[in-house]
Amino acid sequence: MSASMLPSARFDALRLRARLNASLRGFFAERGVLEVETPMLSQAGNTDPNVASFRTEFGGHVSAGPGTRWLRTSPEFPLKRLLAAGFGDCYELGRVFRDGEAGGRHNPEFTMLEWYRVGWNQHQLADETVALVQGALALVDRRAEVMQTTYRTLYLDTLGLDPVTASDTELQAALGSVQIDPDGLTRDDWLDLLMTHRIQPANPADRILVVHDYPASQCMLARIADRDGVQLAERFELYLGALELANGYHELADGAEQRARFERDHAVRGSRGDALPAIDEALLAALDSGFPDCAGVALGVDRLMMAMSGTGRIADVIAFDFARA
Repeated sequence: MSASMLPSARFDALRLRARLNASLRGFFAERGVLEVETPMLSQAGNTDPNVASFRTEFGGHVSAGPGTRWLRTSPEFPLKRLLAAGFGDCYELGRVFRDGEAGGRHNPEFTMLEWYRVGWNQHQLADETVALVQGALALVDRRAEVMQTTYRTLYLDTLGLDPVTASDTELQAALGSVQIDPDGLTRDDWLDLLMTHRIQPANPADRILVVHDYPASQCMLARIADRDGVQLAERFELYLGALELANGYHELADGAEQRARFERDHAVRGSRGDALPAIDEALLAALDSGFPDCAGVALGVDRLMMAMSGTGRIADVIAFDFARA
């Protein structure tokens, strides 16, 4: 039997994934959070300069709308439109797509779990995300300790470095022996490199680390708040060992501010000569229509499977990786 025709994952991993999917659906059913399905192809795309999207062309009649369609990098925008319409707490478990991301821990198509809680803030949602991850670990007879901290405290405690006041030179020096080409890198790039190369690898495999209150420059689609005179993004990230699993926000509800962020993304993309995905006007209209106060989070299911299985290779937990697809 040719190796190229065989699955990249063992059958026991695929059976564990089936159990995990059933467990996730049970988790939300118990809490009254409804599963929905939203489009994988959209007229608008993700403007984030650090995310590359696949696009395709529709060959049908022009009456169907714009021919250029973008494969979703997350179900976030249509889920928020459902929230604005009054649907209430909901989640989606499905495939998403990101161009250029293939390797040991990345596959261009992967499984994302995303959910929203109306009336919640990011701290409440972080606690629920911890409960969900602990429930998944229980499937393999594991449990993790939980550590919650702020972004600033984490850098101070682990690196002896204040991410708010440190100079760019100090940030670069804190990478130590890690050699990175500095050309074109911003302050946030250096902070991210410290997270991925210094902080994440040191997080114990049996620890869930939840980090709150990111720099305002890393707000993404989160609200910004003032904490003792410092502007911070009301968001969190959850790590299990060295793996980043989830990214959550107290969701921005201001259409004008969101448009400004999209336009800033386009400016960065334009300066690099990157594609300019269409701005999601339907999302902006939804934000201006009376979008509810809510929190949302996206969790990488394949990453969770990797942590549960004790592997550093995403190919070990998906039936056929990109090379065999």
